[in-house]
Amino acid sequence: MAVTERTVLQFSPTLTAKVHPLVIFNICDCYVRRPDQTERVIGTLLGSVLPDGTVDIRNSYAVPHSEFSEQVALDIDYHHNMLISQQKVNPKEVIVGWYSTGLGVTGSSVLIHDFYSGEVPNPIHLTVDTGFSNGEGTVKAYVSSNLSLSHGEQQQAGGRQAGDRQLPLAAQFQEIPLDLRMVEAERVGFDILKTTMTDKLPTDLEGMEASMERLLALIDDVYKYVDSVDEGRVAPDNNVGRFLWDAVESLPKLSPAVFDKLVNDSLQDNMLLLYLSSITRTQLTLAEKLNTAAQVL
Repeated sequence: MAVTERTVLQFSPTLTAKVHPLVIFNICDCYVRRPDQTERVIGTLLGSVLPDGTVDIRNSYAVPHSEFSEQVALDIDYHHNMLISQQKVNPKEVIVGWYSTGLGVTGSSVLIHDFYSGEVPNPIHLTVDTGFSNGEGTVKAYVSSNLSLSHGEQQQAGGRQAGDRQLPLAAQFQEIPLDLRMVEAERVGFDILKTTMTDKLPTDLEGMEASMERLLALIDDVYKYVDSVDEGRVAPDNNVGRFLWDAVESLPKLSPAVFDKLVNDSLQDNMLLLYLSSITRTQLTLAEKLNTAAQVL
């Protein structure tokens, strides 16, 4: 009789996730409004799983909790009531994980993750560093990987063979790829949010100027790449070439004079909207003061 044993470490398969900026803004808002004695905020993540397996995180809500000496108490009734209310508005959104503020995971995160593992299989753990430990707000996503010990025995005796057995060893948080999907206007707000200090919010013109500077920098990078490929310093990539060709073909065929007129007309329209909104705001302020004075008289 010959006995062969093999021992390997096995991890659960990793996932990918993408998060919408509304979730980050909501988490930061809950952190600002937290009670004074609370060090961090936790909550539930809502979304869906896309056909390619990516977890799409689109919404969230905070869950009251208390922590003391690596012990955690969650308000489960509040969590379930909020879930029912959220699904009345967006019935397609389900629980995909949970979030917490702070850099990385802590010992009590394992207990919270065990609770959400009972709500949904393989939940996502999203962390948002609202303390700016690295100089900016870092956003990371994790899954709890089951670390197990596979013990296989193959017994060749009378044609009988025993299958593999998985012995649970431990659980660890494993970081997964996270994609922040946002449009340019949302990116401007996110860049302001993740800085440690901001004197004032940028105006529409300042935001447009920052966007144009970023666009010019990207165009300059494309020029450098094309020149490097043309001169033989960089190996050509057919996928990048097709992408650049599609981008160039999507641009409308306009002369410089027509393009300048189009941009100037758009700027004038934006300035007119700013002017009208300023007048409306002034009228509302005057009406409020006149109404207050009339009530005093």
